[in-house]
Amino acid sequence: MDASAVQDAVAQQMPKARADLEALVRIPTVSADAARADDVRRAVDVVAGHARDAGAADVQVVSAGGGQPALIATWPAPEGAPTVLLYAHLDVQPTGPAEEWTSPPFEPTERDGRLYGRGAADDKAGVLMHLAVLRAFGGQPPVGVVLFLEGEEEIGSPTLPALLAQHRDLLRSDVIVIADSANASVDVPAFTTSLRGLVDLTVEVRVLERPVHSGMYGGAVPDALTALCRLLTTLHDDAGEVAVPGLHSSTSAAPPPELEVFRADAGLLDGVALIGSGSIPERLWHKPALAVLGMDAPSTEDASNVLLPRARAKVSLRLAPGQDEHDALKRLTDHLVEHAVWGSQVEVTTGSVAGAFALEAVGDVYDLAREAFETAYGNAPVEAGIGGSIPFIAEFARTYPGATVLVTGVGDPASRWHGIDESLHLGMWERACVAEALLLARLAP
Repeated sequence: MDASAVQDAVAQQMPKARADLEALVRIPTVSADAARADDVRRAVDVVAGHARDAGAADVQVVSAGGGQPALIATWPAPEGAPTVLLYAHLDVQPTGPAEEWTSPPFEPTERDGRLYGRGAADDKAGVLMHLAVLRAFGGQPPVGVVLFLEGEEEIGSPTLPALLAQHRDLLRSDVIVIADSANASVDVPAFTTSLRGLVDLTVEVRVLERPVHSGMYGGAVPDALTALCRLLTTLHDDAGEVAVPGLHSSTSAAPPPELEVFRADAGLLDGVALIGSGSIPERLWHKPALAVLGMDAPSTEDASNVLLPRARAKVSLRLAPGQDEHDALKRLTDHLVEHAVWGSQVEVTTGSVAGAFALEAVGDVYDLAREAFETAYGNAPVEAGIGGSIPFIAEFARTYPGATVLVTGVGDPASRWHGIDESLHLGMWERACVAEALLLARLAP
């Protein structure tokens, strides 16, 4: 198929792809919520049916170690053709306060050419992009394809290593395409060449056996919430730099974005300063970043006049490429224990642990990819880092060191991944589908 025929074939598939995407967005696949486990399984089963309808020779729903299910579907390679693994994930982040969304988070809604809904961009658009491409080839792609869709990326892919160990040969491929990143804009595609790693943990501070009256004991006896707040303030210096010693940072020659556009994209309020130092690309891609994601403490409405015996917080640390994730976890844990105030007891419970990743976008596969993406978008792709983490990439790169890894975008700077009013630009999504289809066509012998 020439480029025009590929574009026409993809265009014919987009109405069904959109309908299937909307149906998938309606399934609340929040992997962090144990009550949603059946929803994750239901979504995997739905997509398994789509894969069979798209001509897969074999479709398996698999799991390991009690983790969320994943889908592995295969289209055997024609003689002499390479095998391409297409990756995306079905699970999504929690919605946050549903009342803050302009439209309900699990009811896909189009406004001004964008489809709004949790998971519309991250990463159910990637799931349906792969399926649209396979359908565009009539279920007979010009290369071998392994479709791998997981259900726990948003909680750090904890059982992925076990899945890889169990299905190593089935997942083996020459090229790995990960549709779980963002483009530079809706018209400019990007190849992601670096991602930060991630460790998160829960820290609990204890000071009392039980709550006590704040009037009877306040002033002599500490409360756990204040002790926790003081502990958390030690994690940054006054400029907002991460104050945990020994973490890796590096520099970047990438041009900074326009400051006002960056502030607007982030939704930063008037007068609020940026934190950290260095260029914005360095702060976002090549330096550690630490945030307190949540706290277990009484709400202001439920608070009473007692000193709290214990309080907890979830802390997330993004890691620059070059940083060992286990070393970073130990450094963060040690910092929290060593900076306990007033002799409070500090206990740390490990959460997600994911490695950072960096690659060089060179070689024949990247040359073909640049041609395909420029044809689809009308603009040459750029190389960019991403401040987020995709645990899958480092694990697969370690498991299949000879494979070429290509990280492509299904979002754009306005997609608000993980945030309120997440959205997918529908025109860009079709261009992304065309680009992937053209890439598969060009990889054929």
